[in-house]
Amino acid sequence: MHTVLEVANVEKYYGNKGSLTKALDKISFEVQEGEFVGIMGASGSGKTTLLNCISTIDRVTSGKIIVNDMDITRLRGNHLNRFRREELGFIFQEFNLLDTLTAYENIALALSIQRVKPEKIAEKVEKTAKELDISSVLHKYPYEMSGGQKQRVACARAIITQPQLVLADEPTGALDSKSARMLLESFQYMNQKLGATLLMVTHDAFTASYADRILFIKDGKLFNELHRGEDSRKEFFGRIIEVVTLLGGELNDVL
Repeated sequence: MHTVLEVANVEKYYGNKGSLTKALDKISFEVQEGEFVGIMGASGSGKTTLLNCISTIDRVTSGKIIVNDMDITRLRGNHLNRFRREELGFIFQEFNLLDTLTAYENIALALSIQRVKPEKIAEKVEKTAKELDISSVLHKYPYEMSGGQKQRVACARAIITQPQLVLADEPTGALDSKSARMLLESFQYMNQKLGATLLMVTHDAFTASYADRILFIKDGKLFNELHRGEDSRKEFFGRIIEVVTLLGGELNDVL
């Protein structure tokens, strides 16, 4: 199986010599093609810093991050821009849709930047919208959509270019429970039917239970790892709660 992401001995420090904070402490793991991996940890554990380094928003202090056989810690300038444009998809908590564009235009934008022909764009957008059940909102603006619809439009935008890796940062954080469940079912569809490789940061055990594997981070280190295996989602949820309890977090922080 092809390794899409390799994180090797990554460290990240903030501050200066007089006051250094280690946010990531020699973290190493791999994500294989077609996996749906969740990252969990309490506030301040380093999970968002890790996602920021993988997404190239932030730079590592030491170590390597390899995506699709490319060491992204060495990329600069146009090479870095091309990597972000062609290899990564992003799904944010606050949707980050452009308010002046319709759902169709928001989804199509990434393809337009890649200079895909208009007729091909239309074909791809309509196909992806149908798969994520948002065909009815394609010609609506973000203010005309529910939170769940906006987030599924964001999902379509993230996968429309068929990136190597889709990164999701607290994707259900701004959604009600019904919309969150619909979004997570869309994630499973993207992963199982469309072959998307997903890496999702969340503090929420219910959200995490939709993943195939969970990495738990504590104080910048990899603390534990869970594989769902043949467990039902309910059984996996219970196992996640057990690890969260070991982490010393309050259950109210993760439910």
